[in-house]
Amino acid sequence: MVVDVQNDFADPAGSLYVSDGEGVVAPVNRLVGRAQAASSLVVYTQDWHPPQTPHFVTGGGVWPVHCVRDTWGAQLHPGLAVPDGAPIVRKGTGGEDGYSGFSMRDESGAVRGTGLDELLRAAGVRRVVVVGIAGDVCVAATASDAVVRGYRTAVVRDAVRSVNRTPGDDERAFAELVELGVHVD
Repeated sequence: MVVDVQNDFADPAGSLYVSDGEGVVAPVNRLVGRAQAASSLVVYTQDWHPPQTPHFVTGGGVWPVHCVRDTWGAQLHPGLAVPDGAPIVRKGTGGEDGYSGFSMRDESGAVRGTGLDELLRAAGVRRVVVVGIAGDVCVAATASDAVVRGYRTAVVRDAVRSVNRTPGDDERAFAELVELGVHVD
């Protein structure tokens, strides 16, 4: 599962650039190549926000405007290997907080699925490897939700970059994932 390797996060010109975000592309591509060679399913997630949402600071949230659907910032990074026909699961599409690739939470607190769980189960997936951006936010939420849903889950640190709004957020997130049973390599 390749989480949110999008221009706004992985390009220095992006509105929510993650330090060394572009550096995640090469290790992710290596892992995608290995997955393809093993005939494994590769799924991508993509923030896909409307122009106005309570998720953004302009709507009362904590994040700058980012990954607005149909913009350059929302596009997957051009250097990212995306096999033909690879599924892309979009999240935050209606303005919800969509940190996990599995679910989104609206303003009322109601949670609904993104379709990722159904996609993985239909393909017979029992183990997931989660990589991408941001390790302390969307990667962590996706890996945590994967474990809760019964998937054996791993996170490859070399193929993850983190926001670290507070120094050490990534280390705290990885430690919490290990406590949940995620293999963090």
